[in-house]
Amino acid sequence: MSPKAIARRQLDFLYGRETAGEIWPDFERVLDAFRGRRPDLAAGSPTSFPLTEKDAVLITYADQFRRPGEPPLRTLGDFLGTHLDGALTGVHLLPFFPYSSDDGFSVIDYHRVDPEVGDWDDVAALGNRYRLMFDAVVNHVSRESDWFRAYLAGKTPYRDFFIEADPGEDLSAVVRPRALPLLTRVQTSRGPKHVWTTFSDDQVDLAYAEPAVLLEMTDLLLFYIEKGAEIIRLDAIAYLWKELGTSCIHLPETHAVVKFWRAVLDDVAPHVVLITETNVPHEENVSYFGETGDEARMVYQFPLAPLVLHSFLAGDARALTTWAADLEAPPEGAAFFNFIASHDGVGVRPAEGLLEPEQVRALAERTLAHGGQVSYRDNEDGTQSAYELNITLFDFLNDPGVDEPDLDIARFLASQAILLSLAGVPGIYVHSLLGSRNCLDCVRETGRARSINREKFDYEALSAVLSNPGSHPARVLDGCLRMLRIRSKEPAFHPAAAQQVLALHPGVFAVLRGGGGPGAVLCLANVTAEPLDAALGADLGGRDLLSGEAVAGRIALAPYQVRWVRSGDEG
Repeated sequence: MSPKAIARRQLDFLYGRETAGEIWPDFERVLDAFRGRRPDLAAGSPTSFPLTEKDAVLITYADQFRRPGEPPLRTLGDFLGTHLDGALTGVHLLPFFPYSSDDGFSVIDYHRVDPEVGDWDDVAALGNRYRLMFDAVVNHVSRESDWFRAYLAGKTPYRDFFIEADPGEDLSAVVRPRALPLLTRVQTSRGPKHVWTTFSDDQVDLAYAEPAVLLEMTDLLLFYIEKGAEIIRLDAIAYLWKELGTSCIHLPETHAVVKFWRAVLDDVAPHVVLITETNVPHEENVSYFGETGDEARMVYQFPLAPLVLHSFLAGDARALTTWAADLEAPPEGAAFFNFIASHDGVGVRPAEGLLEPEQVRALAERTLAHGGQVSYRDNEDGTQSAYELNITLFDFLNDPGVDEPDLDIARFLASQAILLSLAGVPGIYVHSLLGSRNCLDCVRETGRARSINREKFDYEALSAVLSNPGSHPARVLDGCLRMLRIRSKEPAFHPAAAQQVLALHPGVFAVLRGGGGPGAVLCLANVTAEPLDAALGADLGGRDLLSGEAVAGRIALAPYQVRWVRSGDEG
């Protein structure tokens, strides 16, 4: 079946065959207009995954680095070229549009670059050198947006763009990501109304039951592609479709919208990768690959972060090993997006069923003990449970009150090595490259727990620190870049290369990449503060890519040491 036919089938499911037949010409016009402007993008295969072992993606804000008199997007380009020197090939630009709250995720205008960070020419300059990931914040818009202002005024078609609900309705089945009111009262030209606001009263959910909304957002995705996006992140996609009496998460209609957008991209720009962001337990998360691989081409690997944190906290990698060993490979042409730190905190819901409740509580206790905060969500029984750990990755792993720089950096780099070892595409938060500490001043300034992990930098001051090879940020950056560069040269680290997880020792995470022949790489990370010794099989020897040492028989690991042993070059 052609991509167009698949797209039309999803419209039939969403709106009924009669309505779909009426609106389909509007969608065809959008697709045909895009194809007319960019016929070059229609080449390629939607089943061939475009990223390789050479690819790794930096996650960053557009204004992460600031220099007087210069748009931050240009300063970011300088940082990438000067300090990363080609070690990463992709850049995930967190929302860089005009916004009213949530550090960009409450978008006022989807089509403009925030003039505080630069313009579309600055974005294009980055796209000339890097594979760009854009955020499509498709679930909601800012209440300061033109769309919502038009809704308040009763103008068509925007009157139907948002979801009104009676607060007297039974909404108890709705899954909430945050402990905030689901509905927000607003004054409209038709009197007071209550609108659906899943994430905050400033982020008003869009009504995809109205076909005009889907048409607008489809056109938006194509606009992002024209502006250089090669990866499009569907933010908070799990909550997209709402229906009273349901959980309003992972509804069949939500999956149908993802299938629709995948078919659209396969038709006009098959090189573009659609990635879904669903901070939920693993089985729910991977459902966005689609039963036949017809939805996202990448999904975030959300359980990885809490499992890695648990491994280092407990000095025991068995939970991580068990989970990774049981992972099913993604469909052909798809991959996991592996990350253990991001602009958000560490979600612990994905650890449900993988860690015991007391182990999750231990993660929350460590977060608080190391100066972080814990965000909670409401449960159906009226209790609350931890939803997100708000702390920098470095300070979770290392006690800010104890100065052990050599051990701390080794521990941190071991966590990054696990990320880089697993099958998939690695996503590395900019603060992980620098080993950032908790920004308590940021929390005091904004009043938001997530700000602890979102500090922005004076570029010249940071560059001065990085020029000192003995400084903490320089040592962390050097260790990360060294592993990234080694990884990029090894076909065994291709996203689709074979992966076998080995249980060699409770304190060691071990994964064999690339099969068992020459060129395979055995990745080992000691998650304990103790030296360990593990027995290797007769066919697992080789040369450690990190130290250059020949390894055979048994292998010694210093506290938090990492070894990447490539077979076939023992000499």
